[in-house]
Amino acid sequence: MRLTRYTDYALRTLIQAALMPEGQRLSVAEITATYDISRSHVMKIVQRLGQLGYLLNIRGKGGGIELGMAPEKINIGQVVRHMESNLQVIDCSTPFCRLQPACRLQGVLGEAMNAFLGVLDKYTLADLLENRDELIQLLNISESA
Repeated sequence: MRLTRYTDYALRTLIQAALMPEGQRLSVAEITATYDISRSHVMKIVQRLGQLGYLLNIRGKGGGIELGMAPEKINIGQVVRHMESNLQVIDCSTPFCRLQPACRLQGVLGEAMNAFLGVLDKYTLADLLENRDELIQLLNISESA
């Protein structure tokens, strides 16, 4: 099971936003520089996370990105479900598989996906921030506003 880069960068964006010092907002430019991804890709991710309430996207002078809810309230499994467009492991209809009427593989893989999501459901963004000081250092986040 593999997450799309879209979901991967959404999770990274949430982590980076959560690490920002009080009163300091994250910018799209900082995200693009940190992960070396295109501005348009980051804009789509930030917009979606904002629509879902995970981020507050403030426009204009003094604007930027900040968490829309407490890290303890952001469940990783839910974020993945919201960001992934398709969590179906295989598609037996394209091309049509002759085994489909009797095959149990799709059910087994579906069970595996549920277990995968079940593990993610046990964690919140706060759990991913337990090594906060190390993450701040790795992302080179300054405490000054």
